[in-house]
Amino acid sequence: MKYGLLFILAFLASSLKAQSVLQFDKLFIVSEDKWVAFPMEKDSSYIYGFIYIDPHAGLSLHYDGSFKISKTGDFEPKKLDSTSVKVRLKPNNVRVAFIPENKFKELNISATPEWLKYYKTDTSSVERLYNWGYMYNAWGKCAKGLTYLEKAQQTNPNFKDLAVELAFSYNCLRQFNKAILVLQNAIKSDPTNAYINKELIYAQINSGQIEKAIESYKKAIVTCIDQTYNGENCYNVLQFYYAKRDKANFDLWVSDAKKWTATNEALTKNILAMEDSFK
Repeated sequence: MKYGLLFILAFLASSLKAQSVLQFDKLFIVSEDKWVAFPMEKDSSYIYGFIYIDPHAGLSLHYDGSFKISKTGDFEPKKLDSTSVKVRLKPNNVRVAFIPENKFKELNISATPEWLKYYKTDTSSVERLYNWGYMYNAWGKCAKGLTYLEKAQQTNPNFKDLAVELAFSYNCLRQFNKAILVLQNAIKSDPTNAYINKELIYAQINSGQIEKAIESYKKAIVTCIDQTYNGENCYNVLQFYYAKRDKANFDLWVSDAKKWTATNEALTKNILAMEDSFK
C-alpha cells in the first residue's frame, strides 16, 4: 500500500511537471510552422509533430512520433520506425502545446525542418494566396484569410471563386456593403451560381436591405439549378422578420421556410421555436 502511494505521488509529480512545460491551449490554426505535442495518451506518452500548410491539402501535421517525460523532466522520444506520416487537419477545438525550443535537442529536431522548404516555394502566386485565404476562412479566421485574398485580388481579380471567397470574409467580418459590391460584380458573369447568390442574400439581409434580399432570393429560386441553399436563404429572411418581431411578414414566410428546411433538423427546430414565441 505504501509503495502504491509512492508510485501515485511520483506519477502526479511527473504529470504536474509536464503540465508546467507543456500548455495545451493552442488551436491548430495558430500553430503554423510550430512543433506541437498532443495531450497525454493512456501510456503517458505524447504524440508530437510539426504543423505546416500544404498549398493543396491545407493545414497539415507532419507526425514524427511520440515521447515520454522522465521524472527529471527530460523528453524521451520514440521515433516512427517507418517514414513520417502526414495528416490533414480539419477545423475542430482540439488544443495542442508548443514544444519549448530548449527541448528540441532532446527530441533531435530542428526549429525549421529541412523538408519545409518544399512547401514554401511560390508563396506569392494567386493560387497559393487563394488557398491560404480559403483555409483561414474555413477555420473561422476571416481577418487573416482576408489579407491573403485581397493580395490575390491585386494579382488576378478574375481568379476562379476568388470573388465569393472574398465576400465570405467580408460577411464573416460584418463588412456587408463590401461583400455586396464584390458579389454584384461576380453575379453578372455567373448568375446561376447558388453559392454566390447565397452570400449576396445573406449580405443584403444583414445590411438591412430586406427587399433587395427577397428579390435576390426569388431570382435564385428560378435561375439556380443547385437548390442546396434555398432552405438557408429562406430561413435567413424568416429570421430577419423574427428579429424585428414582425409577425405579419413572419407568417407569410414560415410555410416556405418549413418546406425548404424540411430535411434540416436544426433549422426546423429553430423555426418551430420562433413560431412558439409568437403565441
